[in-house]
Amino acid sequence: MTTAVLFGGPAPEHDISILTGLLALRELARSSDVIGIYWTKTGAFVRVPTTTEAEQFLDGVPKGSSDLSLRLGPDGGFYETGGRLGRDRRVDTDAVILATHGGPGEDGTLQGALDLAGLPYTGPTVAGAALGMDKWAFGTAVTAADLPSLPRVLLTADVAALPFDGPYILKPRFGGSSIGIDVVADLATAKARLATNGHLENGCVVEPYRPDLYDLQIALLSYPEVTLSAIEKPLRRSTGAEILDYRDKYVGGEGMVSAPRELPAQLPEATATRIREIAHTLARVVGVRGVARIDFLANDTELYVNEINTIPGSLSKHLFVEPPLGFSDILQRLVREARERPAHRYSSAGADGVVLRSAGSIAAKLA
Repeated sequence: MTTAVLFGGPAPEHDISILTGLLALRELARSSDVIGIYWTKTGAFVRVPTTTEAEQFLDGVPKGSSDLSLRLGPDGGFYETGGRLGRDRRVDTDAVILATHGGPGEDGTLQGALDLAGLPYTGPTVAGAALGMDKWAFGTAVTAADLPSLPRVLLTADVAALPFDGPYILKPRFGGSSIGIDVVADLATAKARLATNGHLENGCVVEPYRPDLYDLQIALLSYPEVTLSAIEKPLRRSTGAEILDYRDKYVGGEGMVSAPRELPAQLPEATATRIREIAHTLARVVGVRGVARIDFLANDTELYVNEINTIPGSLSKHLFVEPPLGFSDILQRLVREARERPAHRYSSAGADGVVLRSAGSIAAKLA
């Protein structure tokens, strides 16, 4: 059997997903049978050579690629088309490593399709992916678990007032990374952004903007038991920048791996201990599966949960330095979890026909 690495997808984080996917593909190719599956911006699937480089995607589908289709049902899976005379051939895969950031690759859409196709995959379940992608729902879960969080409000055009003072930070309700985030001075400007910022059209979460808070991050692996990474303090490339933005995180040639950072972060032991405690709690609350990254906001006296990334950039391979855990080991853990702990098994238990036998005539019910 062969492991597949699936990356790309119709999402703003498409390019970052390619980098993560190629990193995983190249690492696995050293010791395993592996194929690369590129999910194009238009939603098509193609098989790409394991030696493909990032620049080959600049003009679309790399040369040497072949078309694939994803089929659902008992014989579901990825199929290579056989052309006019040949028969389509199923690609045998024992696990699909998901390197799909944002959009339908991280919100449960792709996970649901793979469940219906009967393909084992890494990363979040449908429910875990949907919760992680919805900043409003995730914030509500954090608060319900009695964990620290900044107040959040769903912003719509008819909101007359906010329960906290400005300035405000606006975030797409359904979105990953820092794409689409805005910092504004007042409510009138915030509401105007709803019409001008396309990333907010599916929902907007507004929070108090706190320039005194800095970012902290920790990653965790769920298999065979929860394993925590070192705590990282990302650094901003631009002095005086309002937030840790997309450029800070990803522009540098190797995704999150090349972003500036303090690792391990120099923190008071009480703060580090609290972050680890919260990470373990969120692993249970969210049902973390695979590798995830939890982002915090902090200063010398305060600590808040910000968000969770259920398929983080570069699969957070750079964070596992205390104790050291190599990228190959991380990938093998993900694959073993996908094989041994499937994200979902459908069951028709309870559908015993009793209701159907007593239903009578449907036509009579319509009369």
